[in-house]
Amino acid sequence: MVSIDSGSGLANATIQQRLVPVRLFYDFLMEDGQRDSNPVGRGRYTPGRRHRGGHERGLVPRLTKMPWIPAEQQWLDILAVAAAEPVRNRVMLALAYDAALRREELCSLRTDDLDPAHRTLRVRAETTKNRLERVVPYSAPTGVLLSGYLAHRATVSRARGPLFLSESRRNHAQPLSLWTWSKVVRRIALAADVPRFSTHTTRHLCLTDLARMGWELHAIATFAGHRHTDSTLTYIHLSGRDLADKLSRGMEQIHGWRVQMLARLGEQATGTVAL
Repeated sequence: MVSIDSGSGLANATIQQRLVPVRLFYDFLMEDGQRDSNPVGRGRYTPGRRHRGGHERGLVPRLTKMPWIPAEQQWLDILAVAAAEPVRNRVMLALAYDAALRREELCSLRTDDLDPAHRTLRVRAETTKNRLERVVPYSAPTGVLLSGYLAHRATVSRARGPLFLSESRRNHAQPLSLWTWSKVVRRIALAADVPRFSTHTTRHLCLTDLARMGWELHAIATFAGHRHTDSTLTYIHLSGRDLADKLSRGMEQIHGWRVQMLARLGEQATGTVAL
């Protein structure tokens, strides 16, 4: 048993999901007449709970946290450690950032998903979270890495199919698993002393950078493969772009007002001299 407030590491969203079947079970017990109260709170909307007035919170408060992204020095530390990794791991990290790929999307890439001539790759619908296929670009430096990896891959297997292959003795030339990639990223993160870095961090960082560069909301949503722009708004907020624009506009108005006041000081001084 794990206590809700044990601090064992369960995310707030995970706790909320695990409470759902418990709530449904108690709803059934109440509907069946086996209980006359529901101990699993939904705040003021809990069946069987009399409204006492005021605001009543649920059993577990619902928290909304922004995704974590590394600071510039942390990102440089990650890259410094990754530079010593085999070419497969380096190109996977580069593609994960360039194309804002989720872990499964990255590990499920196939050789025929690549279009080196146009530096794009196809993310197949069956590998995505929302079952939305998309075509995304990758950078020229990543293209160089990818070319080197393809030459290296041919020494492991010349068969078309999964792009990233295991090179271990146990699973030689087999598709690289999600868990193996997670272990690689975890090892890099610990070596760089950035323990919060994960397989999803590169996606968060890329989408935040696109928001910082001024990409439109719908363009970021298309690039990320979001079905709704509500998810994309997170990265707009994380980038601070809207707040920075508002602050800039506000400061321009304040600055303009102060300049006008200073101009009046000059007028008053001229008037004094004239008298």
